[in-house]
Amino acid sequence: MKKILVMVVIGAAAMAAAQNTTQPAPSQPPAAGTQSQPAAGASPAAGAQSQPSSAGTQAPVIKDPAEYNAYVNAIQQKDPTAQISGLEAFLTQYPNSVMKTAALQTLMQDYQQTNNQAKTLDAANKLVAADSCNVRALALLAYLDRISAQSGGANPAQLLADAQKNGQQGMDCLPKFNKPEGTSDDDFKKMKDQMSNIFQAAIGVAALQNKEYPKAVENLKPVADANPQDFSVVYPLALAYWPDPKTPANPPENALNAIWYAVRASAAAPPQAQAQVEKYARSLYVRYHGGDDGWPDVLAKAKAGTAAPPDIATLIKPAPSPADQARNMLAATAPEKMDFAQWEFILSNGDQTAQDTVWNAIKGKPVQMNGQVIKSSATEFDIAGSSDDIDAKKPDITLNFEEKVPLKMIPKEGASLDFQGEPASYTPNPFMMVMNNGKLLKAAAPTPAKKPAATTHHKPASQ
Repeated sequence: MKKILVMVVIGAAAMAAAQNTTQPAPSQPPAAGTQSQPAAGASPAAGAQSQPSSAGTQAPVIKDPAEYNAYVNAIQQKDPTAQISGLEAFLTQYPNSVMKTAALQTLMQDYQQTNNQAKTLDAANKLVAADSCNVRALALLAYLDRISAQSGGANPAQLLADAQKNGQQGMDCLPKFNKPEGTSDDDFKKMKDQMSNIFQAAIGVAALQNKEYPKAVENLKPVADANPQDFSVVYPLALAYWPDPKTPANPPENALNAIWYAVRASAAAPPQAQAQVEKYARSLYVRYHGGDDGWPDVLAKAKAGTAAPPDIATLIKPAPSPADQARNMLAATAPEKMDFAQWEFILSNGDQTAQDTVWNAIKGKPVQMNGQVIKSSATEFDIAGSSDDIDAKKPDITLNFEEKVPLKMIPKEGASLDFQGEPASYTPNPFMMVMNNGKLLKAAAPTPAKKPAATTHHKPASQ
């Protein structure tokens, strides 16, 4: 996770996917010229007043007639290009005007309307410098910096750091943002919710890049649930829930959420990336569940849903633990009818009851089997009895003889051996069974069996 592009974006189409997120729409401040205007040459004290700041305080009026006329002439331009020219000239001539914030906010909107992103960002930065709690400018900066970082912009780490800074500043300022005049309560709530999503997405994606996984989840989850088709947020949330699938840790519910949101991300991904993201989601499911049975149902429900359902644990069940597998083996087959590999699995992974059941059934009883000699002497052979241990050339049986084996009958290392022994003791981990009263057999013994695969329950990395 050294590069944000590796984590969040699959191909250049991520920018197109990110555009599905509703961008902040900075509205133009009420132009001074649209208020009750004085006639030419009238006292400016009766004229232009600025829009209330984002904190809701009323700015003072323009007292200088020349400054007032310059602002009114600029703000009344209907063409965005002409308005930009007029406002830039006004800000150059009157850099400390009481209308600076209103002029910059209008300028920011004009540049955004004309698709000039560099100038939009420049105006937004100047606006925040003039009004540190201008949530519209902060939202625009947080959004554009995050999307640029996720889409391969230059220096993505710095872009995300800037996005996080503006996002956090926006969250701190949002409670101070007063309802604009003429805005309904419902529309104002939607506006604040939209801005909150923008700020939290910036904070969350930056936190993911910094490996602050709980913080990433905290900020990304409400945004992903509110915008289930926004790949640029849903996919990072899946990664935040399961940052390292190779490391078993807790809590288990993170694995469930990781699978759910990874499937959601595959539904929201750009068309050329959907198969790859779905493959990733399936790999998480198989690792957690122990197989792909039930996967089509999970895939269909997650693609059709938004937030993970409350009963997700019943929909996505963990793989049986090795101890559970041992109990299932005993329920299906009596110990006397099991092969050596099954004994080894249960004696290594089963609970004490399962181990005792197998051991009491085979201890001291003659066992005939085939294995591979790893090491041999006149009184003791080290043998690999299961096919897995044969492949690994690792002994799992020590066969003891009461009488010395004649030199000509001692097998070479690596030789296949048919033998008989009586289980006397065992060590679970690493597994080793000691058999006494060893005998060499002439007749062929059963072929060594492969050990059952112990399916472990992998969970996301510790957070």
